[in-house]
Amino acid sequence: MNSIEPISGQQEKPAVTTYADLIIDYLIQLDVDYLFGVPGGAIEPLYNALGRHLREQNKRPSTTDSEIIIPVRKRRDSKGIRPIVTRHEAAAAFMADGYTRETGKLGVCCATTGPGATNLITGVASAYADRIPMLVITPQTALPDFGKMGLQESSSDAIDIVGMFEHCTCYNSLVSHPAQLEGKLYTALINAHRHPQGPVHLSIPMDILDTPITTNSKSYPVAHLFRQLETVDEGAYTALVQTIIKSKRIVLFIGGGSKNAVPHINQLADMVDAEIVTTPSGKCWISAYNPRYRGVFGFAGHQSAMACIMHENVDLIIAVGTRLGELSTCGWNESLLNKKLVHLSQIPEDFARSPMAGLHVLGNVGYIFKNICNDPLIQKIASRNSVNLNQPLQEERHYLPKNLTFQTVSKCDSDAAPLKPQRVMKELIKIFPRETRYVADAGNTWAWVTHYLMDSEINTQRVGFGFASMGWAIGAAVGTALGNLKDLTVCITGDGSYLMSGQEITVAVSEKLPMVFIILNDQALGMVKHGQRLGGAEQLCYQLPPIDFAMMAKSVGANGITIKTPDDFSQININTIRTSGKPWLLDIHIDPEEIPPIGARIEVLNKVE
Repeated sequence: MNSIEPISGQQEKPAVTTYADLIIDYLIQLDVDYLFGVPGGAIEPLYNALGRHLREQNKRPSTTDSEIIIPVRKRRDSKGIRPIVTRHEAAAAFMADGYTRETGKLGVCCATTGPGATNLITGVASAYADRIPMLVITPQTALPDFGKMGLQESSSDAIDIVGMFEHCTCYNSLVSHPAQLEGKLYTALINAHRHPQGPVHLSIPMDILDTPITTNSKSYPVAHLFRQLETVDEGAYTALVQTIIKSKRIVLFIGGGSKNAVPHINQLADMVDAEIVTTPSGKCWISAYNPRYRGVFGFAGHQSAMACIMHENVDLIIAVGTRLGELSTCGWNESLLNKKLVHLSQIPEDFARSPMAGLHVLGNVGYIFKNICNDPLIQKIASRNSVNLNQPLQEERHYLPKNLTFQTVSKCDSDAAPLKPQRVMKELIKIFPRETRYVADAGNTWAWVTHYLMDSEINTQRVGFGFASMGWAIGAAVGTALGNLKDLTVCITGDGSYLMSGQEITVAVSEKLPMVFIILNDQALGMVKHGQRLGGAEQLCYQLPPIDFAMMAKSVGANGITIKTPDDFSQININTIRTSGKPWLLDIHIDPEEIPPIGARIEVLNKVE
């Protein structure tokens, strides 16, 4: 296949002929690279429009309607929207999710009506829980056929798809007339990026998608509307500065929504001599080797983080970009949730879980921290205390960071077989380049990665904590790899999750992605098994059969390696992976009796009982 190459000079805009073409026109304006989905009869008008777009991009006079070249993208700056055909619709949303997290661009997914649309829901709900902007397009049977029980009808008179999407989207609407489409699409795109961000859904009857546009309709410019306003509650901001000045020992508690504030968070920590603790999802924003970092508080957290939060001399905890849910608060621990807490967020709803806080500050967290660092009163503190504003990081890539306290550290060096998961995490950091993207799946994988996978880089670890969908990482990793062809993407999943969504490796094969799928193989639904044992529940329904996942990978065109001992890691060659033009799967047999660090989760379950 040929790669799409940028065309120099002014590019002629393809003629808009139908409302489906208008949608493609909007996506081009937003610099969208991919449309993730599974085609079908009712969504075919959208794919027809995409085919016309691809033909225009290919500039191949000999190409006919039945012969459209769909090239493999080789460059991030290539122009044109390409369809990525997933194997299941949920994976289409997972891939769009991973693509958005990696690139910052809008992820777009679609499915046909009926079961195609219902299959999307889990992936869309996952994006909604994690506040990932996404455009979701599903069709309907033709408007005149509503209520007639047509094939896969999804109108309000049958299986109501719009109703199903109502509670997992930020905007959700049926387009019931062609004249509505552009306005509703415009509204949807704005709502996807309005805080709280999330997926938006349009349900469009196939006859509307295929309706010709009879006027010279032009799409509105929308990209500028996605810029985030630099705002803050001035009164609360002034109170925050005064609170910082009066405090003697400060902890910065960093959540997953802290992205835009990261540089200034580190700067402020140096200025006021603060310690840093993160939520599990906020871990990606702080280098594990930052000398001020004390680790993760919450699910699979570190004792050093717990000791930091609970220290009797701490008089101020500043929580940033976190919703303070169960996994982020160690089961709503009162050592965190008390009057010492100051909660910063740009989403008012987040404050519903911190009514006990001493102060709430509403505003753009990046803007808030930038102003705090430039505030003369805060700078005076730094000057008075002679704080070193440029403390060097610890020596990197030497497992494990000395500023964190880990459980069962000795097992990170164990030569036992089956492999200790702790040793596996250490080997991954040693083997893979520092810019590698790690995408971790739900279950025990979460715990092992959160507690033991320590890296010096920021924004290289991705986890879907919000909805905890098994198999999320498999699709999200493919979307990540498509969004970043320069750096290696590694999906870390369990055998249970892989058996749900492992067929998506064939998308990576089709796209010739040099990425790695790692299966932590313990022949069990590990979190179920250990949760039952630790919680005193009946021990049943967690077993999985022995499966040769490496052979499965080879059967679909990927490379597969089985790893059972530390010496087996020598089979992994980064240069070979990068140049092979296909994905690799590592079937890593881990000790099924090794207990993951999930004690906080079990305590919450026991409280409910």
